[in-house]
Amino acid sequence: MPGLLGQIFTARMLVALLMGFSSGLPLLLTISLLQAWMRQERVDLATIGLMALLGLPYTLKFLWAPILDRFRLPFLGRRRGWLLLAQVCLTVAIVALGLTRPAQQPTLVALAALLVTFFSASQDILVDAYRREDLSDQELGLGSSLYVNGYRVGMLLASGGGLIMADHIGFRQVYMVMAAVMVVGIITTLLCREPANPQGAPGSLKEAVIQPFVEYFQRAGAVGILAFILLYKIGDSMASTMTIPFYLDLGFSNSQIGAVVKLFGFWATVGGGLLGGVVILKQGIRRCLWIFGILQALSTAGFAALAYLGQELGALAAVIAFENLTSGMGTAAFLAYMASLTDRRFTATQFALLSSLIGIPRVLASAPTGWLAQVMGYPAFFIFCTLVAIPGLILLLRFAPWRLQEAKPD
Repeated sequence: MPGLLGQIFTARMLVALLMGFSSGLPLLLTISLLQAWMRQERVDLATIGLMALLGLPYTLKFLWAPILDRFRLPFLGRRRGWLLLAQVCLTVAIVALGLTRPAQQPTLVALAALLVTFFSASQDILVDAYRREDLSDQELGLGSSLYVNGYRVGMLLASGGGLIMADHIGFRQVYMVMAAVMVVGIITTLLCREPANPQGAPGSLKEAVIQPFVEYFQRAGAVGILAFILLYKIGDSMASTMTIPFYLDLGFSNSQIGAVVKLFGFWATVGGGLLGGVVILKQGIRRCLWIFGILQALSTAGFAALAYLGQELGALAAVIAFENLTSGMGTAAFLAYMASLTDRRFTATQFALLSSLIGIPRVLASAPTGWLAQVMGYPAFFIFCTLVAIPGLILLLRFAPWRLQEAKPD
């Protein structure tokens, strides 16, 4: 146990947690919080809807990731120099967004919010690259789980905390507070260590753009691994799209959903992430992809059971606890596996590309879920989502076989 605790309570793990918080905080400042502010200022729904396009930098971040792999600033090193610059610019952009007037200056609001998402996406690129380069392969699972939990806490502060504060101090002041909280990430960047520069880092921008793709697709099974990344969490993503309408149709009130699904579920997800990280330390990433993938599929089937049980609050709490716990565990293993796939010479570009690919099945496969639930009924729909997880598990037979175990840390 002392050895395990020694692996958990380290400066590197604290950095992963705090960098996750710094990455999660800005995300909802341009989504739910901004939407609430604009609606309060009586901005029309069409304009609010168009603001969804502000999320494009998160999807397209791989386009400028090669610049961050190729060049280094003259201070703090290859990763921390860019990270500090991105965080300072992000803080300034959040202040600028808070100083706008949504009703009178919608174009200025959009421009300021776009700067927030651009620098936030840039911070994500660098934090992912830093985590991969700073942690050993054995530490990636726990480091990823702490990063994800920090990310969720940052999101919770920005959305739930921001909306609560807005009732007391106004939205403009809320954005000033959120900008001040970004100092957590800045201080972390200033105090943490710089990862060692890898041998063979790109020597030109052309090399930084081309070599990450050449290196990846020269590997045996490269296309199959991409298929696995696209399919591993697809069933979970499809099911989650329909859960809120499902709860309402069962007869649960908004208050019950808010208390059980959002608050209780949040802490279950955090607990799952932490538990997943510890289990990965003991069992390794590959075996945990099996364990957590099967548990994720079973948790999706739990919604089908809830459909038969009906409006039972205890059953809802049990299903939510199991689903969020396994989802947190699965996310930790999945992110650790993706990080382990990247070449340290091109971490920023390869990780940005792989993480962008995750959004493809989430969007495309989730689009018809409402129609499927309507045609099939909720029980059959959730069973279908459970079965959709099977192809991703089958691909594990080739790309993460159970018998191939990573070396455990001392």
